[in-house]
Amino acid sequence: MWTPGSADRVRDWAESGVVALTGRADGAPVVPPGHAASRARALGAWIAEASGGAVRVDGARLLAERAAFTGFHRAGSVSAGGACRLLPTADGWAAVSCARPDDPPLLAALAYADLADDDPWPAVAAWLAGHTGAELAERAELLGIAAWPVTTPRASAVPVPLAPRPVAGLLVVDFSALWAGPLCAHLLGLAGARIVKVETPSRPDGARRGHPGFYRLLHGGHSAVRFDPAVPGDRAAMHALAGAADIVIEASRPRALRGFGLEAEDFVAAGATWISITAAGRASNRIGFGDDIAASAGLVAHDADGPMFVGDAIADPLTGLTAAALAMSTPAGGAGMLWDVSMTDVVAATLEPAEGPAPQVRRDGARWTVETATGPAAIADPRPRRPRGVVAEPGRDTEAVLAELGISR
Repeated sequence: MWTPGSADRVRDWAESGVVALTGRADGAPVVPPGHAASRARALGAWIAEASGGAVRVDGARLLAERAAFTGFHRAGSVSAGGACRLLPTADGWAAVSCARPDDPPLLAALAYADLADDDPWPAVAAWLAGHTGAELAERAELLGIAAWPVTTPRASAVPVPLAPRPVAGLLVVDFSALWAGPLCAHLLGLAGARIVKVETPSRPDGARRGHPGFYRLLHGGHSAVRFDPAVPGDRAAMHALAGAADIVIEASRPRALRGFGLEAEDFVAAGATWISITAAGRASNRIGFGDDIAASAGLVAHDADGPMFVGDAIADPLTGLTAAALAMSTPAGGAGMLWDVSMTDVVAATLEPAEGPAPQVRRDGARWTVETATGPAAIADPRPRRPRGVVAEPGRDTEAVLAELGISR
């Protein structure tokens, strides 16, 4: 049976590694609001039970795992990875990301400014100071920018796991990239599913440019195929591969996959489980990444100088855990299932509309500690798991996978 998490949210935060990544660079770590670490720990326990013990992960520790590889540190109003900033607007605060190669000119366009020295931040900060969060949201959606006002926590409902089903031996086709979707695929792979990663020549997984150890952790041992949707044979083969899948994972707006000739509803009608991960739901055109999504949902810490980022792109691993549990659920009536997983809602569901001040972290010799409902707890650093398996280069297994499944192109 699904339970939302433990009663000691502060201990779960302390042990997760997230607290060490939250706060000013020159200050003490800060305990975040909400119970995301408790939710993650409960999801990890549910996945372990559903997999018959094949998957043994502490979901709370997965929230900070990337930083254990990259060495990211807390940096207050700058995200741990450095790509997102919290900046004041005319009526509050905003989280703005500059993570993609095309983002600097887009951010300059947001601010109606010329791009100087590839640094859009001065112009963006000046523009935000004179405009509201609503104005930012409108222009960001128009330009396809991951930039949104920081909101107060709101009531939010997210799908919860159903009765568990075994996934060992099932075919999982993974169209996703970066962190949330690949984490879902990784956990399903640990449970015994066969994972086939799909990339296109124009859209390889951007995480391949990140830390190789972390990429290997999520993708080691998976097959890799590549198709060009502009080529009719490749387009048909991509469609046939999705049709052969028991579970499909994707993290694109629906219109993007429709451009590939893929309609989720068609595959669900044929019996597949379809995991759709988006920034704000399938009905939204919003663009977002883990840091700006979490902040926009209200998951920020505070001090006298303003809001601070919580952890490292925390919306990604929290969503990946959620998606994996949903994928391991028995579809209602044995039919196909479309899971609409909004990253914003996943984060918002871990927050309370009003919370008191954060528990105080104190120095205890060489370590930081915090008092919890069950006694003092040390603030843990992010800790990695050991990567396993070999990472396949893009397209390495295309012909072998198609031949095995009897798909021609």
